[in-house]
Amino acid sequence: MRIVKWILKIVFAVFFIGAGVSHFRSPEFFLRIVPDYIPQRLHGPAVDVSGVFEILLGALLLVPRATRLAAWGLIALLIAVFPANIYLFQHQELMPDVSPTAQLVRLPLQGVLIAWAYWFTRPDRPRSAQLASEPSSPSE
Repeated sequence: MRIVKWILKIVFAVFFIGAGVSHFRSPEFFLRIVPDYIPQRLHGPAVDVSGVFEILLGALLLVPRATRLAAWGLIALLIAVFPANIYLFQHQELMPDVSPTAQLVRLPLQGVLIAWAYWFTRPDRPRSAQLASEPSSPSE
């Protein structure tokens, strides 16, 4: 199970690093989905800051001593940007080429990402602890 967790941690980290980089390569997408209750003058900095944190936390996820902290940071970030996903769903005109169903499906996926990040806040159990917690087979 440890190898699976390690591989999925790399996938998760690359996903966030890539998402963070996209904040700087295609900022217009992210600027469109910043909720309008955030002052206009803060839209650019909000997109930049969230991009920096996605890159930083994604990279820190790969550093064993920082994994738990990075995972908690990603959970906080996912919660912080969730209003943008709701805003996008409420304002279909922002992305008319994306179906309302696809935008709706995105919302619970945020919960999946939070659960995935939470998995990395949990310490790996040593193999001996796993064996001790498994039920033993009945004796014949």
